[in-house]
Amino acid sequence: MKKVVLLSILLIVTSVVFSQGRSNTYVKNKVILFNGRNLDGWYTFVQNRVRDIDPKNVFTVQNGMIRISGEEWGGITSNEEYENYRLIVEFKLGGKTFAPRLENARDSGILLHSIGEDGASDGIWMHSIECQLIEGGTGDFIVVGDGSENFSITSPVAPEKQGSSYVFQPKGELATINRGRINWYGRDPNWKDVIDFRGSQDVEKPVGEWNKVECIVDGDEITIYLNGILVNHASNVKPSRGRIQIQSEGAEIFFRKVELRPLAKK
Repeated sequence: MKKVVLLSILLIVTSVVFSQGRSNTYVKNKVILFNGRNLDGWYTFVQNRVRDIDPKNVFTVQNGMIRISGEEWGGITSNEEYENYRLIVEFKLGGKTFAPRLENARDSGILLHSIGEDGASDGIWMHSIECQLIEGGTGDFIVVGDGSENFSITSPVAPEKQGSSYVFQPKGELATINRGRINWYGRDPNWKDVIDFRGSQDVEKPVGEWNKVECIVDGDEITIYLNGILVNHASNVKPSRGRIQIQSEGAEIFFRKVELRPLAKK
């Protein structure tokens, strides 16, 4: 009996030490990327500054939420790279905006498969594949790449573009891009980059209300759900793994949940 008890204690201690050695919290089949207390597991990068230098406190944790003020351009970046996962993010837009986007649509984004150097894209972000979080356009894909085939996505799209951008349409003709965007299926064709924009089919909830975004990365595919509704899908995604970034882009935004659930490899 004593041996069983001692073995149990040893297993518990080993488990605790193992968890403490990681930058994120691992709970069963979940990776808790935000622990509700601090930004452990992430580093900051602000335009025209160096890593982990944030004098204006663009990135803070307040009342159990990540607050990104938007005052300076940049992002938080995960210390670790990931592949084959379901990323669950709960966010709400705040009221504050900053120049030069004081009167523009509130904007942010989740950058998946981020690889390479910090600031490689416009001196701000790593090259990546973006799930956009913007008024009227949450769920758009943007290729934040270098213009090469190393960063590209393929999606079924509608016959007509919105401006220069494709629009996701299930069972549409396939289109491949290595720059630019593929809009979510219901993006208003009359979308304007103005604050408080609302489209007739918007799935995103109004400013101040919580939204749930799920990015399912299954091999070289990404599927995006917004508040439980499929809004976009891409295949043949390059790259298919990397770090995760969350942007600061001129608007206040809050996150109360950032959780990753690994998928079984095929």
